Amino acid sequence: MSVHLHWFLPTGGDGRTLVDRHAYTDGGIRRDRITPVSGVRAPDIEYLAQIAKAAEQLGFEAVLTPTGTWCEDAWLTTVALTQVTERLKFLVAFRPGVISPVLAAQMAATYQRISRGRLLLNVVTGGDSTEQKRFGDHLDHDRRYARTDEFLQVVRGVWGGAPFDFKGEHYQVQGGLTALPPDPLPQIFFGGSSAAAGPVAARNVDVYLTWGEPPEEVKQKIDWIRGLAEKEGRTVRFGIRLHTISRDSSQEAWATADRLLDDLDPATVAAAQQALGKSESVGQQRMLALHGGSRDKLEISPNLWAGVGLVRGGAGTALVGSHAEVADRIEEYHSLGIEHFVLSGYPHLEEAYWFGEGVRPELAARGLLDAGPAPLDGVPAANGRPASAPGGAPLLIAGGR
Repeated sequence: MSVHLHWFLPTGGDGRTLVDRHAYTDGGIRRDRITPVSGVRAPDIEYLAQIAKAAEQLGFEAVLTPTGTWCEDAWLTTVALTQVTERLKFLVAFRPGVISPVLAAQMAATYQRISRGRLLLNVVTGGDSTEQKRFGDHLDHDRRYARTDEFLQVVRGVWGGAPFDFKGEHYQVQGGLTALPPDPLPQIFFGGSSAAAGPVAARNVDVYLTWGEPPEEVKQKIDWIRGLAEKEGRTVRFGIRLHTISRDSSQEAWATADRLLDDLDPATVAAAQQALGKSESVGQQRMLALHGGSRDKLEISPNLWAGVGLVRGGAGTALVGSHAEVADRIEEYHSLGIEHFVLSGYPHLEEAYWFGEGVRPELAARGLLDAGPAPLDGVPAANGRPASAPGGAPLLIAGGR
């Protein structure tokens, strides 16, 4: 089992700080109340293309795009980026409750043809009722997962190439059909830590994603999902979502983490924790429990730092250390059964280079990566780094706000 490396596409904005453009002043509803944050980059298509091209050049297999109120639409953004990349895949996140499953199946098929087979799907059931209601979804937490279960049954059914009937609580389909099924069928990624989420993963998905928790807790999740899948007669693969701060030395990496932390004033952290604490997501509550809203003891496991989760929802932990130390932690998670590593860092353009040039060669030397197109092939190098990225960070930035 080889390691599959993926990066992140920040379609909600990027920058040199953990506090982004909506900055928790009031959840970003009233734009005139947003506190300006220096070093923030707008998610325009030119900047996102820089990240996508860098990820492809550095040897990442795919990039994940988020979904929700504060980001660009993942389908439209990534299909545009397929036209400026050659082999990079796109892990498109979407919410099953706001789109017909038959239409989603058709969109995936079209996407595969446009992109020449470069689509992966990340199904996000949603753990915040306020967010869901913005999209017209009024189901409670457990019923949303029940609907996701039906949704994925319909999607796989209509990909079969013959008329498909389905009668469930949430969907009734007669003769559902994708006339030209996608080829290949996109792998389906999915995450959820609640009792309602586990059976959905076991019955329907290819890759179960967990956020970055200490290894012993990740192992418990893997054992849980693996056991449920075995009862369904299926095999599920596993992935993890993490940030990274990788440098030539451990001291440099932790200094970068400290700088990110220094940017956060107590009021910002308190406002973020209050907002995140309202989430119905069990995974989000597990992230919050790792630090308890405190800046103390944020290294919750060797090289695993919970500082990101002080102000950001979703994945709240980062691997921090030298390139070899970060590779050690990836190897440790891999030994538990993690195959897919979906990574990110602030800013995403620079951190892609730090990881791609620093950690990826470490993993390759350990035999953890499949042989594939050589990253940076044909690019002149100096001191082991591309000429375009002296010192490990590129000099390209987008106009911020």
